[in-house]
Amino acid sequence: MNENLNLLQPYPFQRLRDLFEGIVPNSQYTAVNLSIGEPKHETPKIIQKSLIDHIAGLANYPTTLGSVELRQAIANWATRRYGIPTLDIDKEIIPVNGSREALFALAQAVIDTSKPNPVVISPNPFYQIYEGAAFLAGAEPYFINTLPENQHKMDFSTVPSDVLNRTQLVYVCSPGNPSGKVMSLDDWQELFKLSDQYGFVIAADECYSEIYFDETNPPLGALQAANKLGRDYSRLVVFSSLSKRSNVPGMRSGFVAGDSAIIPKFLLYRTYHGCAMSPAIQAASETAWNDEAHVVENRRLYTEKFSTITPMLKTVWSAVEMPDAAFYLWIQTNQDDTAVAIKLKRDANITVLPGSYLARDAHGINPGKGFIRMALVAPLAECVEAAQRIQQLY
Repeated sequence: MNENLNLLQPYPFQRLRDLFEGIVPNSQYTAVNLSIGEPKHETPKIIQKSLIDHIAGLANYPTTLGSVELRQAIANWATRRYGIPTLDIDKEIIPVNGSREALFALAQAVIDTSKPNPVVISPNPFYQIYEGAAFLAGAEPYFINTLPENQHKMDFSTVPSDVLNRTQLVYVCSPGNPSGKVMSLDDWQELFKLSDQYGFVIAADECYSEIYFDETNPPLGALQAANKLGRDYSRLVVFSSLSKRSNVPGMRSGFVAGDSAIIPKFLLYRTYHGCAMSPAIQAASETAWNDEAHVVENRRLYTEKFSTITPMLKTVWSAVEMPDAAFYLWIQTNQDDTAVAIKLKRDANITVLPGSYLARDAHGINPGKGFIRMALVAPLAECVEAAQRIQQLY
């Protein structure tokens, strides 16, 4: 067996199950699960219909590159969303089965183990796929703690030059999981400068890009930032997904886009990897990327929830604030985060994720310690009920 498998740690939700072993939730309450970022809004009817209408596609093998129509729909969406020139659908876009598998696979394609001690940089807290991808690619993860005193930004000035010299890949997540922090144009300029200097690839995880609260101010994207700064997409690969945008987590559909030198090589890797998207899913994905009305309605639902729940929870934890984007509340409780999670589960039948489970001990601290993550994915009434229980409990 690959000895690097021994480096993998249990996934946060496995740790959560272990934490709750033997805990008996208060039976007077129905369960409310705010721990996992699984969208609960209804899948739009137009996407369901498209999937059904193209179900005959199951009779055909898909191509790894995907259909011309889907890649063109993605390119058109990126131009509408970010105001960038139309992407080359043959060299700058690949449809993928959700951003998760592609985020993992990119490290396997990018990391060159013939060079000594390769490094993959990740935010901390982070999406655990980044760490697993680094280990299984034969690289060493290096974590940058994102802290409230630094507005949850990645401070690359803290990374020693000897680490940067060995860095081959940097994962960034904007809007961030769990903080919801959106990278600014200045942030991108700094990161691009470091990429130019040290030659590392940037993997920009943008799976939450379409969940935001001001229709006039959508989050800045990596491709958009490069275009605004007069750059090409050298050493930049962006990951986007329909799961959150269009409430289709089970459809497993997204795309990668960026550097026209990297994307064809990644396509070659994926051809052997065997991860082509079903033709029926491709057709439904094309429908999703071509429609924006359902996405606007999706944001309206999240905006209503966050504007309602945030002030309610602020009466319990004063540090509660609206995120820039995404659908998480990253709450600094100033208490033991596992103890808070147990209390909410036992006494109020509410499931949240301890912040320390989303982070690693790095540079002397666990930056998730004392935080809890709440995913406001349940319907408004359930979220209100949960907030009321928490108010009563505290």
